[in-house]
Amino acid sequence: MFRKWGMFLLLIVPILSACASNQPKDQAPAEKKISVAGKLPKIDHIVIVIEENRSQKVIQGNPSASYINSLMKQGANLTNFHATLHPSQPNYLNLFSGSNQGVLDDGVPKGKFSTDNLASELIAKNYTFAGYSEDMPSVGFNGASSGPSGYARKHNPWVNFTNVPKEVNQPLTSFPKDFAKLPTVSFVIPSLRNDMHDGTIKEGDDWLKAQIDPYVQWSKTHNSLLIVTWDEDDFSQDNKIPTFLVGPMVKTGEFNEKLNHFNLLRTIEDLYGLAHAGQSKTAEPIRSIWVR
Repeated sequence: MFRKWGMFLLLIVPILSACASNQPKDQAPAEKKISVAGKLPKIDHIVIVIEENRSQKVIQGNPSASYINSLMKQGANLTNFHATLHPSQPNYLNLFSGSNQGVLDDGVPKGKFSTDNLASELIAKNYTFAGYSEDMPSVGFNGASSGPSGYARKHNPWVNFTNVPKEVNQPLTSFPKDFAKLPTVSFVIPSLRNDMHDGTIKEGDDWLKAQIDPYVQWSKTHNSLLIVTWDEDDFSQDNKIPTFLVGPMVKTGEFNEKLNHFNLLRTIEDLYGLAHAGQSKTAEPIRSIWVR
């Protein structure tokens, strides 16, 4: 009897070993990846400011951008961040919806879009969104511009989507003075004069300090985040643009991983457990910058 059981064990052990060796080799890394993604922080409010047409090397270290450089040192400075295209409008659409929606210029799109985007994803999950555009004359404004060096629709992607309520398309004068009343995620779009498109770097830097520094100071004790990025570079650095994040949940320092607007969109989506729009589906979220 014992001899029979011994023979059985001699046969079954190699079979079990072979089965174990045939387990998928990527199983453990997949579990690890899920674990890392799960460590993204919970953030109460995110404010995203988009500046215009400057390369990373032109802004970093520039004394005319003293406030911006102070923010770079306070937060996570992404030194290898790239825009996706030229000119402006496709980049705004990519950041907002993971797709340029077939738009390759700065003209008013011929039709409106109904694809998923950051605003529709947030609203579907009972979060809130708003876009605040300087010099836009009224809530839900649908025009192309508001005078020289003022508001430009090409920098306002949410106005182009049928699944985004017009009420979230706000002039900058509606930006809450009580920051606790901010939406979950909001964009701030300076005028052409103040976003460095028509104005100087110093004008843009001074504007950012006056308009955004009160929020930066408040965010330090209110679990909130500022993201500043650019739409595109000035054709001097292969579309490498300044991008940095400031808030109590991010590490301070320079981070050199190669990133773009799709990675940033994916990161915001993952922070709130949202669906993934367009090319953000295949983009990696930014994981290295968060305080654990």
